[in-house]
Amino acid sequence: MRMDGIADGEGAGGDLDPQIRAFVRRMGEAFAAHPSLSDASPEEARRIAERARGPFTHGGPEMAAVRELMIPAGGRDVRVRLYDPGGPGPKPALVYLHGGGWTMFSLETHDRLMREYAGRAGVVVAGVDYALSPEARFPQALEEVVDVVRWLQRDGAGAGVAPDRLALGGDSAGANLAISAAGVLKAAGEAAALNGLVLNYGVYGTDFDTSSHRRYRGPEYMLTSNEMEGFWTRYIRSQADLSDPRAVPLKADLSGLPAVFMAIAECDVLFDENQAMAAALRAARVPVEARIYKGATHSFLEAVSMADVADRALGEASAWLAGRLAPGVA
Repeated sequence: MRMDGIADGEGAGGDLDPQIRAFVRRMGEAFAAHPSLSDASPEEARRIAERARGPFTHGGPEMAAVRELMIPAGGRDVRVRLYDPGGPGPKPALVYLHGGGWTMFSLETHDRLMREYAGRAGVVVAGVDYALSPEARFPQALEEVVDVVRWLQRDGAGAGVAPDRLALGGDSAGANLAISAAGVLKAAGEAAALNGLVLNYGVYGTDFDTSSHRRYRGPEYMLTSNEMEGFWTRYIRSQADLSDPRAVPLKADLSGLPAVFMAIAECDVLFDENQAMAAALRAARVPVEARIYKGATHSFLEAVSMADVADRALGEASAWLAGRLAPGVA
């Protein structure tokens, strides 16, 4: 989720898909037009991120309706944006959680991504404007997500959502929140609340001494190891939280979770922990469809306007999602 400039040098990023390499460079140039995020306040960093990433949200499917609700969750009212592609309702829904290291990005930065899922899968997408760190640290955002799912299951029909046909998804830190929320619901005896999980290049562990961190830690691969360490520092309250499986999903009991689709970027510092999560889910007898996208970096789905690999990944996930949320699928 590159924040500043892109490193130059012969061969830098040479293993990237050419269209993704162009996307990373354009994203880096967009951020370079603004002050460094390392010197910005959290609020200013978020404003810069929205301006830099804004051009990549243009285009894509048109929605029949887009509306916002304020849902009581986690002790406050949380904004939830509903993307409705049209057709008779109530419709199945994907509750989607944007990435951004728990600290930044928004419904605006991920607007096109959510519209793509809605239009391609023919489902309502409910984007959750969860509380960001460091102002709101773990487990605030997680508690909000769980409460939003519970609200949709209880009252979603009034908002045009089929309460018994819900999936939960997200990218990066949003994927972390999605699988952790599914675990919280399962532990509460509410496993039936969800029919599937869509997890895109998620954050699942805290091991920075992996081959993918060593190979892809530089800025030419979008997300750096230093950035990821900083995100963890701003998300948790103390080191004790790193022993909590709700924060670090690779430490969780994954048995009993719904079926999972994983989009894994090959050229990503998080590649190894995504592979480890896929293996752990399979060991827990959770049905998993894990696809590795060659030459793709972290955040590559946002390159859908210019990269074939992003278009293919969104199409494959959407087809899987439509199947999982079809009537009669357990």
